[in-house]
Amino acid sequence: MCGRFTLTRGERAGLEDEMGLPRGSLNPGYEPRFNIAPTDEHPIVRQRLEDRELVLAKWGLINHWTPVGKRVAGLINARAEGIDTRPAFRDAFRERRCIVPADGFFEWTGPKEARRPLWFHRPNMGLLWFAGLYESWYPQPGVRQRTFTIVTTRANEVMQPIHDRMPVILSEDAADAWLNPAENEPARLKKFLVPPPDDLLVYRPVSPLLNSPKNDYRGLLEAWTEG
Repeated sequence: MCGRFTLTRGERAGLEDEMGLPRGSLNPGYEPRFNIAPTDEHPIVRQRLEDRELVLAKWGLINHWTPVGKRVAGLINARAEGIDTRPAFRDAFRERRCIVPADGFFEWTGPKEARRPLWFHRPNMGLLWFAGLYESWYPQPGVRQRTFTIVTTRANEVMQPIHDRMPVILSEDAADAWLNPAENEPARLKKFLVPPPDDLLVYRPVSPLLNSPKNDYRGLLEAWTEG
């Protein structure tokens, strides 16, 4: 699964270039994040005509058919295996695919009363493209809100000792195909929803203060040792 992630880049222009976006795409208030949690707002990338477009969305997908104002929990993850058939995801899978920019994500280990976070990231701290879906609904009359979910798949060998699920991480070519609105063949799209290569990610223990989503600063990602 994927329940927290990071986007720690501070230099806006360089991040826009790396994401293949026009300069100025990032919100002027953009700040690096070190502990992104469900219900937080985060930029996602979708395709509009020939170009990529960056939009803000709230993490936790709520379907467009949800009654206006209904209190409902957003779906933060979508299992790849049923993404084309499950009612909560099948419309977005056909028509509203996106990529979620990140540079790391967390998984937890240890006993329930003393869970310890591990931060997974590229060895070179490069950008990660999570496969995502997005929707829009109305939390109150006349107020439109965009939401997203992160697609998950079975764990690769690096993740298996920690958890049996992980986010789908797309290569640049796969990201282009995933975003392409003209691509609507489920079998072809689902070929991208597989575990990443085992050498793509490394991980390290980080501060247990990450257990609280209220904590969000760079020092949380420093290597942590008990005692």
